[in-house]
Amino acid sequence: MTASGTTPIGVDVPVLQRYFERHLPELAGPLRVELLPGGRSNLTYVVTDGTHRWVLRRPPLGVLTPTAHDMDREYRVVAALGGTGVPVARAVLSCTDPEVIGAPFCVVDFVAGAVLRDGDEVAALPPADARRAADALVDALVALHSVDATAVGLGGFGRPDGYLERQVRRWRGQWDRVATRALPDLDALHGRLARALPTSGAPAIVHGDYRLDNTILAPGDFGRIAAIVDWEMATLGDPLADVGMLLMYWAPACEPVLGARHVPTANPGFPSGHELAERYAERSGRNIDALGFYQALGCFKLAVIAEGIHARYLAGQTVGSGFDRVGSAVPALLRSGLELLP
Repeated sequence: MTASGTTPIGVDVPVLQRYFERHLPELAGPLRVELLPGGRSNLTYVVTDGTHRWVLRRPPLGVLTPTAHDMDREYRVVAALGGTGVPVARAVLSCTDPEVIGAPFCVVDFVAGAVLRDGDEVAALPPADARRAADALVDALVALHSVDATAVGLGGFGRPDGYLERQVRRWRGQWDRVATRALPDLDALHGRLARALPTSGAPAIVHGDYRLDNTILAPGDFGRIAAIVDWEMATLGDPLADVGMLLMYWAPACEPVLGARHVPTANPGFPSGHELAERYAERSGRNIDALGFYQALGCFKLAVIAEGIHARYLAGQTVGSGFDRVGSAVPALLRSGLELLP
């Protein structure tokens, strides 16, 4: 139930209550569950027993892009990163049985702080705070890519060899599963990516969807990230894929997918995408000469993700508002990718 007494879509609260009673010793009373707004893919809820607060995440309703909504993967990487210096929430539970609430889900501790999701709100920030938030975003990514995956138990978490080739092939296949229309630019961008594969450097833990609103800034301190969230696409692979994805989100073409005014262009304190890339290169020591490929790959991936969201919207399987604009981003993202790989 929510605070208003209604049942949240996507979670059977009485069944969840019984599951928590069996698996969570600290449970202190009846659960209240509230859907968090703003998500365009996985559904995210705040769960409380009146004493504790947790966050529960489950896949969206309807048609899914395979491998893009893996809740147990999210739980495993968050649990492994606890104590490494990479800011993550405490991992609490992972349920891989879809019969419990209708889908697999994972639970982590609730982390208080600010999420910079809406440009209208961000426009009122002091420019210095915007700059500090962007610097913290890059520095947290450098910290993630510096973690020894084997040392934290993630040595077998992915197959770094051939990562980029598999990404290009896999996201093309996922387009075939979710496409609602024929877009020649999709095939053109796929072909250019397949022909322009760079040689990857040393592998690292890759977040897979790294962006500003997938982080929670510490209360009262925009220069510190309290938690990186949304790890369901994490794996071992080429870390520059995260940088390319971040820079793709830094461009306005992604705005319809995120459902709010574009944050990086809303405040003059935010650095340019070029400045973000230079900070990453300086602090990580990685060569970013082929960054155009990785940005184009980010455009390709988000176009497929957006088409999947658009398909669920057309089928009446989205929860919340703003989904009517997501489909319009797909052609623009594909054009942006083609411009990056002339």
